[in-house]
Amino acid sequence: MNKILDALFKVIEVMIAVFLAMMIALVFLNVVGRYVFNVGFVWSEEISRLCFIFLVYLGSIEAMRGNRHLLIDALLIKTPKAVGKALYALIQVCIIWLMAILVRGSWGLVIQNRNNRWVTTGFPAHVVHFFGIILGVSIALIAAYNLVRLFILKIPVEDMVAIRDEEANEGDITSIE
Repeated sequence: MNKILDALFKVIEVMIAVFLAMMIALVFLNVVGRYVFNVGFVWSEEISRLCFIFLVYLGSIEAMRGNRHLLIDALLIKTPKAVGKALYALIQVCIIWLMAILVRGSWGLVIQNRNNRWVTTGFPAHVVHFFGIILGVSIALIAAYNLVRLFILKIPVEDMVAIRDEEANEGDITSIE
């Protein structure tokens, strides 16, 4: 099962890179077109916006998987283990609750915008909101799995919130190994 999830998240990482590259290329193409050739591509703005939306959604799911979201872990690590465990569980329950609100709101927007399309590309507006449902469900499932890891698999809070050394040094150009 872990191999399947790892492969799925590898696909998500590739999709993030593709959306980022498309967004950069389209914005650059539009800027060059406007200033050099005095011609703009109206559709490129909407596609860039879509790329950015999907990049943020997928990046949020990827960050949640590795507990890489903004988290002040000093309080969790410095308190007694039982208190840290309770705080971490409370955080995960709050995340599940907030994602339920996101899913409910996104579903309402899907229904509300089911007949609307974006102006220049004709992209169905409800699809963007549907991906909000996917985001909410994915993050809620990851938070629920974090609770399983905490209470059933008995993984300490320090191990779940700590960034492994190879991840911390991955993007660090000053580290010499």
